[in-house]
Amino acid sequence: MDQPLLELRNVSREFRVGGGLGLLSRKIIRAVDEVSFNMPNKPWITALIGESGSGKTTIARMILGLLEPTSGEILYKGKNIDKWIRRDKIDYFREVQPIFQDPYSIYNPFYKIDRVLEVIIKKFRLASSREEARKLIVNAMEDIGLRAEDLLGRYPHQLSGGERQRFMLTRILLIRPKLIVADEPISMIDVSLRAIFLEHLLSFKERNGISCLYISHDLHTASYLADNIIILCYGRVVEDGPKDQVIEKPFHPYTKLLISSIPIPDPKIRWSERIDLTTIESIKKFRTKKGCVFSGRCPYVMEKCLAETPQLKNIDSNRRVACHLY
Repeated sequence: MDQPLLELRNVSREFRVGGGLGLLSRKIIRAVDEVSFNMPNKPWITALIGESGSGKTTIARMILGLLEPTSGEILYKGKNIDKWIRRDKIDYFREVQPIFQDPYSIYNPFYKIDRVLEVIIKKFRLASSREEARKLIVNAMEDIGLRAEDLLGRYPHQLSGGERQRFMLTRILLIRPKLIVADEPISMIDVSLRAIFLEHLLSFKERNGISCLYISHDLHTASYLADNIIILCYGRVVEDGPKDQVIEKPFHPYTKLLISSIPIPDPKIRWSERIDLTTIESIKKFRTKKGCVFSGRCPYVMEKCLAETPQLKNIDSNRRVACHLY
């Protein structure tokens, strides 16, 4: 069996929040709860899907070495990433690169945008002269569909959000990593540019052999982009499998809820129901401390769901679900 490119083994991450000055008086929140999944060592796109607060970004930050797991292990090419980063950070980030959600805060406003790529070229020793570095930058920008003469020499505030986010794709082309960790990369750019951005991610996979962990709350874009989909609910994986099977025949009630929430893109079909805002309660109130994490909202809840946490079960050779219905 081939070694996975990325593997999470029973990874959990806890945070202490609130309370007084002492550590013992603070509440412990388990943002990620025994998450396990892997990505094959071939060009591949995995979509990690869940609502806000489901632990998606925490997982991304752990893969990027910005947080350490409270328990469990994250492996890249079979090696523990914490040990790898401590030993050779440059080597790890030559292989694994992020694309963050906010195309505004990732830039230093005091420097021109050229510096982002110049630092990359210097750190990873991609060019031996200024002329070669300039040529690499211009060629990479052209591949992304950006005009170097229009953007280089400008400050971040002089670019639109879409231009800033696509400029980050130029960084990916320069480095050519093996894995991109893309955390909600299209949520803050115009709808007209989202399809272009997703096409670039697909092109990276098909033309450059770059895999991607695509993190989002949007099942619609995930179904277009991904090879397989992993569904997160309150920090736990509740279902995963090939994208077509998850979308067309979801097993877990939470997955069914997410899919039913996707609006039909037809202006003639309008929602007829009215939402009574006075009856809406915080989703946090439904997070249970025992049993299934979705039991507080599940229409099929049983007594067993309230007492026993369901474990991921293999439904067939490539589908897993954590639900007492199966």
